[in-house]
Amino acid sequence: MGTDVVVGGASSDSHHHHRDSDIELIAERAPLPHSGPLNKRRSSKLNNTSSASTSATEEQDEGDYVEVTMDIQGDSVALHSVKTVNNDQSEDEKLILLGKGMEKKRSFGASVVRSASIRIQQVSQELKRFASLSKQTASSRLHYDRNKSAASHALKGLKFISKTDAGAGWVEVERQFDALTASTNGYLHRSLFAKCIEMNKESEAFAGELFDALSRRREIQGDSINKAQLKDFWDQISDQNFDSRLRTFFDMVDKDADGRITEEEIKEIICLSATTNKLANIQKQAEEYAALIMEELDPEDTGFIMVNDLEMLLLHGPTHSTRGDSKYLSQMLSLKLKPVDEDNPIRRWYTNTKYFLQDNWQRTWVLLLWIGVMLGLFAYKFVQYRREDAYEVMGHCVCMAKGAAETLKLNMAIILLPVCRNTITWLRNKTKLGIMVPFDDNLNFHKCIAVAVTIGVGIHGIYHLACDFPRLLDASSEKYKLMEPFFGDQPSSYWFFVKSWEGVTGIIMVVLMAIAFTLATPWFRRGRVKLPKPLNNLTGFNAFWYSHHLFVIVYALLIVHGIKLYLTKEWYKKTTWMYLAIPIIIYLSERLTRALRSSIKPVRILKVAVYPGNVLSLHMSKPQGFRYKSGQYMFLNCAAVSPFEWHPFSITSAPGDDYLSVHIRTLGDWTRSLKVKFSECCQPPDNGKSGLLRAEYLQGDRSPSTLPKVLIDGPYGAPAQDYKQYEVVLLVGLGIGATPMISILKDIVNNMKAMEEEEETNIEEGTNSGFGNKSPRGSSPHKKNSSSNFNTRRAYFYWVTREQGSFDWFKGVMNEVAEEDHKGVIELHNYCTSVYEEGDARSALIAMLQSLNHAKNGVDIVSGTRVKSHFAKPNWRAVYKRIAVSHPRARVGVFYCGPPALTKELGQLASDFSHNTNTKYDFHKENF
Repeated sequence: MGTDVVVGGASSDSHHHHRDSDIELIAERAPLPHSGPLNKRRSSKLNNTSSASTSATEEQDEGDYVEVTMDIQGDSVALHSVKTVNNDQSEDEKLILLGKGMEKKRSFGASVVRSASIRIQQVSQELKRFASLSKQTASSRLHYDRNKSAASHALKGLKFISKTDAGAGWVEVERQFDALTASTNGYLHRSLFAKCIEMNKESEAFAGELFDALSRRREIQGDSINKAQLKDFWDQISDQNFDSRLRTFFDMVDKDADGRITEEEIKEIICLSATTNKLANIQKQAEEYAALIMEELDPEDTGFIMVNDLEMLLLHGPTHSTRGDSKYLSQMLSLKLKPVDEDNPIRRWYTNTKYFLQDNWQRTWVLLLWIGVMLGLFAYKFVQYRREDAYEVMGHCVCMAKGAAETLKLNMAIILLPVCRNTITWLRNKTKLGIMVPFDDNLNFHKCIAVAVTIGVGIHGIYHLACDFPRLLDASSEKYKLMEPFFGDQPSSYWFFVKSWEGVTGIIMVVLMAIAFTLATPWFRRGRVKLPKPLNNLTGFNAFWYSHHLFVIVYALLIVHGIKLYLTKEWYKKTTWMYLAIPIIIYLSERLTRALRSSIKPVRILKVAVYPGNVLSLHMSKPQGFRYKSGQYMFLNCAAVSPFEWHPFSITSAPGDDYLSVHIRTLGDWTRSLKVKFSECCQPPDNGKSGLLRAEYLQGDRSPSTLPKVLIDGPYGAPAQDYKQYEVVLLVGLGIGATPMISILKDIVNNMKAMEEEEETNIEEGTNSGFGNKSPRGSSPHKKNSSSNFNTRRAYFYWVTREQGSFDWFKGVMNEVAEEDHKGVIELHNYCTSVYEEGDARSALIAMLQSLNHAKNGVDIVSGTRVKSHFAKPNWRAVYKRIAVSHPRARVGVFYCGPPALTKELGQLASDFSHNTNTKYDFHKENF
């Protein structure tokens, strides 16, 4: 625990500089009762401690040694234990030498021989009594040096309100009070206290206990207070003094106001804190955690603890916040990242453009090429029809309609290519095109093309329907003669154009595309639009999926529309089919590949688990020849739910595993039905196993017929699969977005194991090959591949989730990584956003419990893993800062998977740090 320091005769061990302590215990200047004067001499290693630091008494002619064990950090000293050192033949040789080093040189030989002084024994007894009575006399004899170590950080805790300006906050509280008590004659009821001081609904129970504690302190009877009493309450809970906040918190726990906290009272406040922070598992174990606190703070089994014990628990708890790691560099990096207000608009435009092109040059050249081709085709058709006879009758309208039609041919062809996933996966894996082409943005490019199709359809349709057709109807007989070869006799009504092949196919296509485009918007696809029954079936992923397959009809009509063209008779000028031929063949080949691959490579269900947070985990047999990379995904089909629907899910198993696994969260109709189907086949878990429902089958067993059949198709490329290109990676997953990152973590661990085995093999064979050299002859292909392609030397994983139960999804993986990562390559960070941020009084007891339980049992009470959890949301700027300082001149790969909300912030930080520090960040995202 601490550093052994023999005071009075032995020098402090030199290792004490490496030990951490969060509290300094310092004796008061008033002398302790003892049987003789204390020796003023002390170890030179302790010269920076308090002027009243503990030392041992030495008799003028003889002395005894006292071993005082302390926790030391810098100049902070915490007393751990006091015991006498037996001066006999079996005494530890090291302690004898240390004692001789501290002894006065003037009586070196004689004083060592005569070392059994009764007076020193009395001093030893007094020191023991000093340590044993520290609990009862801490307030009078000892104090905590709150300006040192982690105590100064903990002093910022126990905040009951987030506002730092109590005066400004009172104005809002007073306004709330007036509004809430308008009908109660100026008295605020206990149930409205949380709303009045602006605590959220989840904190109503906590606010009620706070109200009771403040009332007990002031001996207020009843459940209502007036404005003056509320102001008194507000002054106390907004007091920035730590002692005041500590007393308030103590009063909340001490419900009978006897100045002592019992185990039952601790249990009640644990339940309250767990409920407020939505930590159901902690609430279930409240009795166990209350016993843990009493064991720590009440070793003498008195049955209660005092306020100074609570202070010790709060200030002594080790902090694991990453904020402190970068605090020394915050000023430097903040200065670098300050936006420079450039007065010259031209220079400002140049700087912004340069940074934009540096970050988006791949997207930029692809978009410019695409837009350039569209403009070229539009101009080509416009000029062509400017010279035709049709221009004499319909004017520029026909030029605009035909120019837009030519861009539609291009866009209706290439819109299929971004969703040809097998082709894209092959290109990014087997070619170097990934350097130039942003394959990760395939769906964004698909959406851009869809917008261009919408604009083209609008221009084409409006100019035909509102301009060309009316001009043909109104044209003179002489002018219309130019159009007779194309339209025959001059029509007398508008219906002539509408009922033609061109008109019918065009209108049907517009209607079908309008339906598909509308249901593909985020409002409908994600079910944000609330429609009454039965129209509510038009929202959700199923509506999006089925409506998108209307394009089979659209493409058939488009080919007919292209063959029955107005104003074109020669077959070789009817180019629609020429544009569509190759993309349609590629797309049909993709669909055929899926059908064949899924039927040829069947899978068996090995394990099913349903976890908290509505997450279904499926472990499947790995088909022969199924090769994938961590970070990739595959499509799943379950005929019991729908024989036609295929849905993509990230692979959570590692390439080296002998099974495939996916974790599916129920976010829509299909996933909800899938969970129901598998839940029917599962049984409640055995004791000690995670998951609410579970079914497991051995590799050799056949899955029972009652288990739904699953087909898979893949794997397909994803942004995270390129993580091996970077020596440093930052992996960020929000909620179920952690799935591709879990596969990457397992893959890193497997690669590290393979490298360690390779190193051992190289040593045994007498080779001197390094960490990344080729493996020796006879090594497995996996080892060769890992050695040549695996470049990652440091990984930071941040998993942010709202619910405590979410940590059960990957508990086994997190523990495995923590145990197997002997070289500290992977740094794991779990964040539970349902817990109030560090320093908030509502989470203070959770933080205390977390530190105690992790120190004693090595398990985090929030996540249930070996990885300590953080509270609230990460400070992403601090995360980037710390990595930039730890890895100067490095290129860091940032991989994010989750909702789009965080994409902008992480991407902007990557850009800021890349432009203002010598660490470069490459940001990759995968949204769902």
